[in-house]
Amino acid sequence: SSYFRSRKQRVKIGNTQVVAGVKMDVGSPFPDTPNQGILIVNAEFTPIASPEFEPGPPGEDAIELARVVDRCLREGKAIDLNELVIREGEKVWCVFVDLHILNHDGNLIDASSLAALLALKNTRIPKLDEEGKVVRGEFSGNLEVKHFPLCVSVCKFNDKLLIDPTYLEEKVIDSKLIIGVREDNLICAIQKQGDGVFEFKEIEKILDLAIEKSNEIRRFL
Repeated sequence: SSYFRSRKQRVKIGNTQVVAGVKMDVGSPFPDTPNQGILIVNAEFTPIASPEFEPGPPGEDAIELARVVDRCLREGKAIDLNELVIREGEKVWCVFVDLHILNHDGNLIDASSLAALLALKNTRIPKLDEEGKVVRGEFSGNLEVKHFPLCVSVCKFNDKLLIDPTYLEEKVIDSKLIIGVREDNLICAIQKQGDGVFEFKEIEKILDLAIEKSNEIRRFL
């Protein structure tokens, strides 16, 4: 395999811990995007992180987490997929972001989003020889992160809004709105969880909260 993995990035928010790593490989582009590289986010929920997690293929929660983080990075244009083309229509760089949950005490998506972005910032691009093959142990430079989108989860409990919920708090909230926000305050992703409803005035407040808190979290980058 020509995989190259970046240094792992560990994020700890409260008692929640997530590790993210990035693998890069040379592959073929998707037929409908021959002029773009590939970005794929995967999440692994291991039983050691929570008694709720079971071994085996990814469950619905792991798939949803990976898709939300992927959407935030992709729609937030964290990396320019056009710059990952080696030979248009034939060879591109594939960027795999792997998220591993070490301990689950709530707010997994926010922690995973930050870990993924940190891992991308510390990724180096392997060097290719004249034939387009990977030169092991050598690198052509760093993967350029163009923008810094992050997820902020805002929960609703009765008429109160809550950010950074713990595991126990997530068990009693009515609903959650996850907002992906870029450094220029562009909203690039929204995901709703739970059966509760949000009023328009609450959504406006949630967007303001997400922008404010994302800027605070972004300082850690």
